[in-house]
Amino acid sequence: QLQLVESGGGLVQPGGSLTLSCAASGVRLRYQYIGWFRQAPGKEREGINCIDSDNFTRFAGDSEEGRFTLSRDEAKNSVYLQMNDLKPEDTGVYYCAMGICTESVSLHDYEIWGQGTQVTVSS
Repeated sequence: QLQLVESGGGLVQPGGSLTLSCAASGVRLRYQYIGWFRQAPGKEREGINCIDSDNFTRFAGDSEEGRFTLSRDEAKNSVYLQMNDLKPEDTGVYYCAMGICTESVSLHDYEIWGQGTQVTVSS
């Protein structure tokens, strides 16, 4: 069965770091486009960044670029989102998804979704 499972969320202080994992089963992520999305409390889900089959990363906005890094580990068949200098506004449920990576990182381009992992940035 094709599945994506996120993990690594938790509570972190502002300015801290956290790394999220997206483990896949039933598919080789090496050949797939993977996107990371966030749904903040009371807001709609929105794209953060995505990576294509050539490991090129696109960011939906400027707030995360320079702080967040998307990487792929082929041996573990996983994708990671390393988050640094976290801010309270980064709080939300983070999802990984498989689909098409475009510059807009639109959720409409993704069909396979993980269950999400909660990230809370607070003092």
